Amino acid sequence: MRTIRSIIALVAAASLLSACTSEGPKTSFDGNTALGYVKTQLAFGPRIPNSVGAQRTGDWIVAQMKTRADTVIEQRWDHVTVKGDTLHLRNILARIHPQAPQRVLYVTHWDTRPISDSDPDPAKRNLPIAGANDGASGVALFIGIGDALKKTPATVGVDLLFVDGEDYGDFGSAMKDVLIGSTYFAAHQPSSAYRPLYAVLWDMIGDKNLDIYQEPISMQRAPEVVSLVWNQAQQLGYSKYFIPSPSNSGVTDDHIPLLDAGIHTIDVIDFDYPPHHTQGDTIDKLSARSLQIVGDVAVALLTSK
Repeated sequence: MRTIRSIIALVAAASLLSACTSEGPKTSFDGNTALGYVKTQLAFGPRIPNSVGAQRTGDWIVAQMKTRADTVIEQRWDHVTVKGDTLHLRNILARIHPQAPQRVLYVTHWDTRPISDSDPDPAKRNLPIAGANDGASGVALFIGIGDALKKTPATVGVDLLFVDGEDYGDFGSAMKDVLIGSTYFAAHQPSSAYRPLYAVLWDMIGDKNLDIYQEPISMQRAPEVVSLVWNQAQQLGYSKYFIPSPSNSGVTDDHIPLLDAGIHTIDVIDFDYPPHHTQGDTIDKLSARSLQIVGDVAVALLTSK
């Protein structure tokens, strides 16, 4: 039976034998196409819960994944905020080889923040963000993964989970109205027997100045998954971008509710991103090359023998 330890051993052994050094794509993932998927999302406008942009984007994600996955499930529910507002939310779960007992779960959020609370200009802090990197890059990655797996089939069952309501509320000490979709999924998993081998959250992975450090909460609570992902990146020759040392601090993100539910989940995130939660989170800050690098790692994890 394939286990997380056996996967790590195979990847580590391969990385010792040979590391790819060429700068071209390493898998069937296409970074340029993925960047186009970012542009499509931005054209819908901010993807804030209850907005027209969110409705159109959610419908588009469902339509895209129905052509790439075997099964697409929508989880729809209402969330009442601390202010008493009702948010109509939906998670989208695209399943490839849904009957395969050994599965890998990938997670990203598809909503955008309703305010730019970190913008250097106080006059802009109540404006919604465009979310080119913080939201659209992860969605683009997943649709691109779907494209790649049509060409190079996965060796495990794959679940691509797009969660809603990650970025809506207060990330301060109160932690109100954030991580809503991942919290909902953790409590409403596909079945009582759902036990993925591991899970990876992909967030803010399109930054043209890509440097992804190992997130400390992930290292503490799922170190074997951190080793798996960074070994795969090393095998592909991407250690310059997947840096094998910890970031300065842990990140409050969608991996935490999943970890709390017993799913070994890590956060792959380039948190050194100055436009984060500002009006500057626009497509010019992203690159097809960065999407290619992350896409290669994500696809290789799923297709390695």
